[in-house]
Amino acid sequence: MNKYRAITLAIALLNLLLAFLFPPFDYISPARSNVPTFEGFALVFRDDPAHVINSNFLQIEVIVILANASIAWLLLGNRPTAPAGRAIDWQRVVLLGIGLNLLLALLFPPMENYYAVTRAALPSFDGFYFLFGEHDKRAIVTAILYIEVFVILLNGALLYFLFRRAPTAQLSPAERAAMIEQLQKVAGKR
Repeated sequence: MNKYRAITLAIALLNLLLAFLFPPFDYISPARSNVPTFEGFALVFRDDPAHVINSNFLQIEVIVILANASIAWLLLGNRPTAPAGRAIDWQRVVLLGIGLNLLLALLFPPMENYYAVTRAALPSFDGFYFLFGEHDKRAIVTAILYIEVFVILLNGALLYFLFRRAPTAQLSPAERAAMIEQLQKVAGKR
């Protein structure tokens, strides 16, 4: 493990600690038919019966922290540089794009109005709102956010493998001679 990977691991552990110390809370208001609406982030030891931890959003936070740590782990590894004919390492570009997409997905989660929560059998969708903005009458639609994070990770994995470098086989002179001899035999049979 190089020093950059050690720093990545330390930052990921610090982020997980902060995510569990300051989890997302929902406010349950009797005036709003006891529908939880997103309140914000607060210390985990908060003792208020009207506030409950939004465990779905906390799970998504942990998944994104671990995914971003994995991306940083891959980016900061001892990888060979790009070949001379290829100036851009597209796998690294894909990893950076995945990290940015996950960050934006968490900063602007899908939300719905609490009126829709009380009357809808299925989750509805009001729009993407800034996480730290005014949202006292909105709830995070975690089902849509789970799908969004899953699709970002799936597309990123597919693109990462699509831009994989093909391994170059280095043949010894004896192997080359044997291969040429075998090809000549096959060509001679025709």
